[in-house]
Amino acid sequence: MKVVLKQDVKGLGKKGELVSTSDGYARNYLFPRNLASEANAQAMAELKNKEQAEKYRIETEKAAAKAAAAELEGKTLRITAKAGQNGKLFGSVTAKEIVAQIKADFNVELDKRKVEVEDIKSFGTFPVTVKLNHGVTASLFVLVSE
Repeated sequence: MKVVLKQDVKGLGKKGELVSTSDGYARNYLFPRNLASEANAQAMAELKNKEQAEKYRIETEKAAAKAAAAELEGKTLRITAKAGQNGKLFGSVTAKEIVAQIKADFNVELDKRKVEVEDIKSFGTFPVTVKLNHGVTASLFVLVSE
């Protein structure tokens, strides 16, 4: 019997998958516990619509990530920081500060965990890699000045 899973079932499949099971397993275990529904025309249409909606959502997110990456690629951010006598910064420039500057300059929302940067503890220009959704990355530079 073909069934569409409503929840993850260990050893059988994930939520939303179409799987084939024995009639007894479906009728005596899956249906009473509301873990699955019979794969009739309506259930198949709902499954197909959900898959198309998910595909569309992923495509739009990927397009937005590519647009943001094109906007950020090769740009230089200017960040000011205080330093001591020998040019060494008090503290360091963090990913949080870089994300705030990206939002201010380019109006792109990012999570600080998506920014890969080495420790910036002096003045100069440093490369930064930003990981956006779905494997899209952008490289930019951070110019630290006083």
